[in-house]
Amino acid sequence: MLRWFTTLMLFASFLGLGLSVAIVGPTFQDLATNVNRNISSLSFIFVGRAFGYLSGSVIGGLLVDVMNYFLLLGISMLATTVGLYLVPFCKTAVLLTVMMCVFGTSIGILDTGGNVLILALWGDKGAPHMQALHFSFALGAFLAPLLAKLALGPTASAENCTESDFRHPALNRSSEADSEALFGVPNDTNLLWAYAVIGTYMFLVSVILFGLFFKNSSKQEKTRASAQTSRRAKYHNALLCLLFLFFFFYVGAEVTYGSYVFSFATTHAGMKESEAAGLNSIFWGTFAVCRGLAIFFATCLQPGTMIVLSNIGSLTSSLFLVLFDKKPICLWIATAVYGASMATTFPSGISWIEQYTTIHGKSAAFFVVGAALGEMAIPAVIGILQGKYPDLPVVLYTSLGASIATGVLFPVLYKLATSPLDHQRKENRKSEDQKALLSSSGLNEYEEENEEEDAEKWNEMDFEMIETDDTMRHSIIETSRSSSMEPTAEIYNQYPSNALVFESSPVNTGSSI
Repeated sequence: MLRWFTTLMLFASFLGLGLSVAIVGPTFQDLATNVNRNISSLSFIFVGRAFGYLSGSVIGGLLVDVMNYFLLLGISMLATTVGLYLVPFCKTAVLLTVMMCVFGTSIGILDTGGNVLILALWGDKGAPHMQALHFSFALGAFLAPLLAKLALGPTASAENCTESDFRHPALNRSSEADSEALFGVPNDTNLLWAYAVIGTYMFLVSVILFGLFFKNSSKQEKTRASAQTSRRAKYHNALLCLLFLFFFFYVGAEVTYGSYVFSFATTHAGMKESEAAGLNSIFWGTFAVCRGLAIFFATCLQPGTMIVLSNIGSLTSSLFLVLFDKKPICLWIATAVYGASMATTFPSGISWIEQYTTIHGKSAAFFVVGAALGEMAIPAVIGILQGKYPDLPVVLYTSLGASIATGVLFPVLYKLATSPLDHQRKENRKSEDQKALLSSSGLNEYEEENEEEDAEKWNEMDFEMIETDDTMRHSIIETSRSSSMEPTAEIYNQYPSNALVFESSPVNTGSSI
């Protein structure tokens, strides 16, 4: 029950993680208004958050091996809570960027620590729980825009901003921004409520995690001690490097397609904005639905099988996207299949590698950093290339190239992970056969020794029986001789006793005969 409760708390943590990450998007305009900046000049806050996320992944990977899991996750969620409460009060762009960097660090620690803890709880049998963990993140990312719309609604800041405000910085308010304090109450209190609700949720979960820390600190030491003696693949470092590249291409392609499919549909495919928004929504919708269904699929399918199916689906759908890039029906179908195919790859990859080598904090941080770098680098490069070659569907080529890369990398990963295992199995079979032969030969020798001992015992018993029969026979003969020399009356009187002697030992008389 305690393990299940801890797993549920991890799900709740990743639900909050999805809410925290996704809330920035729908409130971006309100944050820009709050610091007297336009959207184009404030986009570097995402760079600060991404840099903090990378740093947090590395820090979390180092700390998760030496700290208690619940203490580390509780501190990271508490830091996330503080960041969520302070972001709406930031009145300068520099302070907001710094706060986003700290915020990214805390969620990076939470992401790495959560993946390591779910593996520590369930080991190589945790594929369904890993899928559920990442489904919780997708669910939080889906609920964040709804929460922002419910809290903010049609804000005055969004309605009053003109097109010139988005194109040019507010020069006339720069002096006011410099004279303002670093912190202040936001102009729109609804922005504060949107972040405060998520921050309060994160705080409540962190309190429960601290409670688990005070209750189970000794049990984790036993778990960590047993984990230190766990399995390690022969090509452990090579597997981690290839998994780094695998997640680099996968996450980069996922974020790139989700970010640029709207602009691709409007500029290249000639769709209306409403249709392009629907195409973007169907990608993330099938992504979230399939990630939820993967919880049940993981109970009957191996993680490697799910990765192969995901690679086949992403490769096929991306190929159709490239071949039929201007046909709306094909774009709708292929986008839906592509989103569903991309949903299960990341959690299945973590569950798959755990079957062959134990993943500790540093190992988890390594491939999480690869995923974060792919999320940063590939969309940035594609944005530059799309601007230079507007007539080419660079986004679709990226999806196809990433699908080919992951489709080639996974067989190599599988070969490295299983070839030493096959060799070890052969050696184990040989050793088992040898042990069986030795045990069978030893058993035969033991049986032969037992047979010899039994034969000796039976021979001794036969000799004893023969000796007793001879003694009895001599006693009977002597008795009969003495009785023949006595009077007849005495013979009649002693006959019953002699009869009793013969009746009492019928076997001896028979054996003596």
